[in-house]
Amino acid sequence: MNKTPTRKKHRLVKILLLVLGALAVLSGILFTLITVRPQIAVGLIQKLTYGNAPINSYEPFYEPVSGAKDNGQYLISEIRYDTEYPNSFLDVIYPNDDLEADRPTLFYFHGGGYFAGSKNMGDPMAATDATALLDDICAQGYNIVNVDYALVPDCRFPVPLIQANRAFAYMLEHRNEYHLNMDKVVIMGSSAGAIMTSQLGSIITNPEYAELLGIAPALLPQQVRAVVLDDAPLDYDSFTFATKILVGNYVKNSIYLSKEDIIRYNNIESLTMDYPAAFLLGSEYRHDMNVMHDRLETLGCEHILVDPYTEHNEVKPHCFVAMERIDPIAKEAFDRLIAFLVEKTK
Repeated sequence: MNKTPTRKKHRLVKILLLVLGALAVLSGILFTLITVRPQIAVGLIQKLTYGNAPINSYEPFYEPVSGAKDNGQYLISEIRYDTEYPNSFLDVIYPNDDLEADRPTLFYFHGGGYFAGSKNMGDPMAATDATALLDDICAQGYNIVNVDYALVPDCRFPVPLIQANRAFAYMLEHRNEYHLNMDKVVIMGSSAGAIMTSQLGSIITNPEYAELLGIAPALLPQQVRAVVLDDAPLDYDSFTFATKILVGNYVKNSIYLSKEDIIRYNNIESLTMDYPAAFLLGSEYRHDMNVMHDRLETLGCEHILVDPYTEHNEVKPHCFVAMERIDPIAKEAFDRLIAFLVEKTK
């Protein structure tokens, strides 16, 4: 009886098992590497996004501009607000060339997972470019201060918050030069910028949280009339693996954050009754915005939550309000946002 075919089958099975075992080991090693050094994965994404172009720079990425835009708004760009960290530049956008008109000031922080994005390109992971959104807010009578900040791997938490605070300080010092009303301030951010906005609200109104992060707030609580959080991922324990990679990499280059790390990052438990009036937009991170809503409700803080899934039974993409020119539900959210800002600042 010929046993060769059976032996060949056994040999093939052994080889297949060895290959599968090797792949499993390699997968386990790769998974471990990514969890303890997520910058490996993030760096690959940065390489695909930016190629050989610099991610952080102590010089502006664009030539400074001072003049009217095509839409009639007036732009002063690439203003250096600090020298210690890279990407410390901001733009000021006015509704028209009457720069001396008294208007509220809205500081905006872009998204991008702390590894991408800028004040010029916005958040590459969001539903759409936020440029049109900022133009439309500006057109409602707001001077916009669009702030850039440093990205990983050169800078990690809380460096962007330090930069934001220095941008506030710079504009306080130069308020007359740029004709900015720094007593009617709105802070707004999308995605990663919304995380920063949430944290900045606590830095300004909760001395214990400010001390925890080692930041002396430049703005007084009474100067901040409102904060706008556009889809901020805050509740770390509820994050998907992908979000943990981005946030964990930003906080400490590991997805394994300690309890102390999470307390410093997630400011929801650091909210106080003095937190600014808040406008919350929740889509991809509607869970986080609902958790924050519940906490603000318990504290008796003034706030509005816009949740398209609850209100319209529709799932909207990340930072959906930027679609306000093309999507009726986003337009409704935008109109509610403007009404809220007018009530708080005009």
